[in-house]
Amino acid sequence: MGKIIVVGGGAAGMIAAGKAGSRGHEVHLFEKNNRLGKKILITGKGRCNLTNDCDVETLLENIPGNPYFMYSSFYRLDSSETQALFHRLGLETKVERGRRVFPVSDKSLDVVFALEQYLRENKVKQHLDSPVEEILVSDGRAVGVRLKKGTIIEADAVIVATGGLSYPATGSTGDGYGFAKKAGHHVTKLYPSLVPLKAAEAWCKDLMGLSLRNISIKIKNKKGKTVFEEFGEMLFTHYGVSGPVILSASRHILFSIDEGYQLFIDLKPAMDEKKLDMRLLRDFEKYANRDFINALGDLLPQKLIPVIAELSGISGDKKVNSITKEERKNLLSLLKGLPLTITGTAGFNEAVITCGGISVDEIDPATMESKFVKNLHFAGEVLDVDAYTGGYNLQIAFSSGYAAGEGVLSQ
Repeated sequence: MGKIIVVGGGAAGMIAAGKAGSRGHEVHLFEKNNRLGKKILITGKGRCNLTNDCDVETLLENIPGNPYFMYSSFYRLDSSETQALFHRLGLETKVERGRRVFPVSDKSLDVVFALEQYLRENKVKQHLDSPVEEILVSDGRAVGVRLKKGTIIEADAVIVATGGLSYPATGSTGDGYGFAKKAGHHVTKLYPSLVPLKAAEAWCKDLMGLSLRNISIKIKNKKGKTVFEEFGEMLFTHYGVSGPVILSASRHILFSIDEGYQLFIDLKPAMDEKKLDMRLLRDFEKYANRDFINALGDLLPQKLIPVIAELSGISGDKKVNSITKEERKNLLSLLKGLPLTITGTAGFNEAVITCGGISVDEIDPATMESKFVKNLHFAGEVLDVDAYTGGYNLQIAFSSGYAAGEGVLSQ
């Protein structure tokens, strides 16, 4: 048994520390913040979607960034075993739409409490307000850390679980990338992922806060080719769009967002154009003597009506019974494909996850150990692995952290 230092008290770090402690190691967890799990507290709008209730193959299918690397650790700790671990730690969970797993309490704080219980059970010593400045390496192996205040702590192995660059206010400021580079690792280009998108259209600001359910979106490149489409929910912001389908879409255009993309929102995906046209005709017949602006209430949210009316080119005070077939056709086209011009992302401050990180070709997928420095392990978002929304990214953190905790000093 040895002395292990874990750097970073997030999802991956806490699981790694607890698992290493369960194997009888003396484990010290160093966290720069004044509390553990700061990023966990804000995930899922404070509810924490901690995993997805699915099999390993489905987990892998939802990882666009290096899924093969997670194969070994997912089979070591999969979704059902993660849920069982949290249940044992006193956290009751529930499964919602899309197989998303949440605490029954709807409080992310309870997830942190469960992880803290895991640390206590396994006698992990916690060091808060203790930022690490450097990983100490001697003769090709990790031998400890130097804290920012100058203190040197010796150890037999070090696990780095410092997160990425997303939500930097929670402490994710890229420290681990610096540690990795100094140890000889390559860090790929870093992008904000699962991130809201900015749009050129000023009317987005008028719709700020409007949430749309049961819509579908398409994103097309400048050649008109569809690069992403999905059904679900979205939200308008003062600068563009957000919400589940938008966050997933962002992952598909990160690398070339400057090339120009158009987003098309189908406001009524359950109806094809013919059925929607019949629905419009019925509504127009019902409100034949009303102004056009007052005839769309059965079809659209009130906040959206002025925008649709203006974009349709039909005067808001035009009587419904005088709307031409051509005008109705233009309106129909708008309802089936409301266009937005994507100009960029909201950046790391609002990104759920970081795309990119330490090259996984340089990490042992079974133990998360560096192939360059003995007894130096990496886990979680600091690695070049990322997934879609739905609990998959936290499962990556838990599984990779578990593999690191189990693999440290295992030989």
